[in-house]
Amino acid sequence: MTWFLSADAELKSLETPSVYHIIHDELYELDEESFEFLVKCSSGAGCDSEKSEFTGYCLDEGILTLERPSVIRPLLKKSPAPSLRYLELQITDRCNLRCRHCYIGECGGNDLPVGDIGNVLKQFEEMQGLRVLLTGGEPFMHRNFSEVNEMLPDFRLRKVLFTNGLLLDGKRLGSLNVDEVQISIDGLEGGHDSLRGKGSFRSAMHAVKICKDAGMPVSVSTMAHSGNLEDFDEMDRLFREMGIKDWTVDIPCETGRLKENPGFSISPEEGGRYLRYGYGEGLHSSSGGYGCGLHLMSVSADGRTSKCTFYADSAPAGRINDGLLKCWKKIVPVRLDRLECDCEYLESCRGGCRYRAEVLGNPDGKDLYRCFSYDIIGTNTQGKKP
Repeated sequence: MTWFLSADAELKSLETPSVYHIIHDELYELDEESFEFLVKCSSGAGCDSEKSEFTGYCLDEGILTLERPSVIRPLLKKSPAPSLRYLELQITDRCNLRCRHCYIGECGGNDLPVGDIGNVLKQFEEMQGLRVLLTGGEPFMHRNFSEVNEMLPDFRLRKVLFTNGLLLDGKRLGSLNVDEVQISIDGLEGGHDSLRGKGSFRSAMHAVKICKDAGMPVSVSTMAHSGNLEDFDEMDRLFREMGIKDWTVDIPCETGRLKENPGFSISPEEGGRYLRYGYGEGLHSSSGGYGCGLHLMSVSADGRTSKCTFYADSAPAGRINDGLLKCWKKIVPVRLDRLECDCEYLESCRGGCRYRAEVLGNPDGKDLYRCFSYDIIGTNTQGKKP
């Protein structure tokens, strides 16, 4: 039999040789022998071999195919260590809503130039990146969004569009060159609209529906706030019934417009338990011994880079014209053994959100919201359970 690497699969030379299924959003780690076999299968000639347990598994997973795919793959290069796997690409900071918790605050009217977006995606692909989150502001507000959308198929990455849903209709969805749409839903109707404006919930849910009806994978992002705390059990039921791929739950930091709307804030004691909701991995995965976001970097609409969007102002890592790799090397991973935290949940908690810990006055210590999500006394240095 002649085996070919599937058009939906991409070899990745990460810390461990791997193959990434773009459509399934699955990363498979490989030994050297399996990796070299798949390298041969990725050539135009394919790889001749009898069917085995390994090839049968790859066939079932959509990694291998018996049909020759017409795919032009980028040059396989070794990734930096740690590898940059996830990129938050803020293509604009312009938005059609004025959400009361928005960390950006007043937008600067910045659109990342289309050429810069293409260069960033090319460099990210060369660095063995897996998934890019196209975000804003509201990404559809980019003045040249159609040009951005047209270039997306050129890149062998999983493309996720993060939107509030108001500008997403059937026509736009039909031409959208992404693999997943992520929509902000911050509660049921009353809770969501209190944060984002009247009618925004129905628009967001309509966007979910048309995506699901069209077969587009949908994920949801939710911020816990004072107006939606009674909605979480119902949201969990609703999102699972709807087949939402991932549900990310977080708590907004006291920055941006939330400073002007403190009534939406919730304390660590009150809010921690809502971090137990949600499912799926999201962008903030890590490895043993390191904190949140080991494989993540952010690019802002004005071209600044940082380890996540919250750090664009306080700890920039350079600008995109410096080169993505150079910026990435400036970001120092957070080692868990350097934190003041010391409890049995540290490896699963990973120190929580480091930016939120800094806002709370604990730059080397606890993200108290995470402490309370694990039923740990936040003021106890050793993190002992009550």
